[in-house]
Amino acid sequence: MIKIGAHLSITKGFYKTAQTALSIDSNTFQYFPRNPRGGGIKALDLEDVKKFKEFIEENNFAPILCHAPYTYNLCSATEDTRNFARMALRQDLERLELLPVHLYNFHPGSHVGLGIEKGIENIVEILNEVVTEEITSTILLETMSGKGSEVGSKFEELKSIIDGVNFSEKIGVCIDTCHIFSAGYDIVNDLDGVIDEFDKIVGLDRLKAIHLNDSMMPFAKNKDRHAEIGKGEIGLETLIRFITHPKLKDLPFFLETPLEDDGHREEIKMIKGLIGAK
Repeated sequence: MIKIGAHLSITKGFYKTAQTALSIDSNTFQYFPRNPRGGGIKALDLEDVKKFKEFIEENNFAPILCHAPYTYNLCSATEDTRNFARMALRQDLERLELLPVHLYNFHPGSHVGLGIEKGIENIVEILNEVVTEEITSTILLETMSGKGSEVGSKFEELKSIIDGVNFSEKIGVCIDTCHIFSAGYDIVNDLDGVIDEFDKIVGLDRLKAIHLNDSMMPFAKNKDRHAEIGKGEIGLETLIRFITHPKLKDLPFFLETPLEDDGHREEIKMIKGLIGAK
């Protein structure tokens, strides 16, 4: 069974969000724990959490992914920005201990002139403060497109972060298809080669989720512009090969395409029809 979902809003609570996921024929979803541009985090409704847990168990949901807001920049040159990221990341991970959500994804950030090595040093420093032995979630580094001073567009950079974390067994990776295509990994013409390279450098055991997106921008342009499935430069054939690849097919896939719920339902229907999945 394919594990596939979309990015959904949790403004109406976790239980209703899970119902929405099921209504678009998905068995997982991704969400922001707070406003994606920052801000506070609402108190949990424990009754809602209880209904949510029961619902996803009854409906055999795949792992659900919490996606950190874009404002978190662990490697920023600005101390206040790093402090906010440290506080919010800790708060998010503590919240996950109360939920049946065990995957947490974040963008490594932009070093803003500090350089890659110093940026990685800053990321590792915060992760070593926040990721403790008590944390049960798996924290995922997302592959980036390489725009500006982003950290994480090269597999080697992700490996350096992982190697620096004390509890590195709690760190994994989420591959974004649009991002790695934009970063110069030729998944269209050499998907097996890219997967083998990732395995050699990072290790496929670290890969825990896939953001499934087409790209508005051509190959290796270092631009993060998501397109609907099959309507971009990556193309439907490659994305279907990604989903059905024997080394990837059991992972959860999350759509971040520029569509609302009805559009995601149609994408999921199309994907399932092409691969013969229920």
